[in-house]
Amino acid sequence: MINRNMEIRKNRGRVPNWMIAEKLGIHENTFYRWMRTEMSGEQKKKVMAAIVEIKKEMEKEGVQR
Repeated sequence: MINRNMEIRKNRGRVPNWMIAEKLGIHENTFYRWMRTEMSGEQKKKVMAAIVEIKKEMEKEGVQR
């Protein structure tokens, strides 16, 4: 299996895909489709920013990641 978007997969950790999709304002299925092919640099930046923001929120609420 070819692993695409490995940077996102590694940094995502335990953040659920639905949370990332919600933060980006897209449907969860759209996010899954994005993950199937290598994303553009701009798209990756948006996803990574969403992950960082979610992790901060989770940390603030004391949720294990």
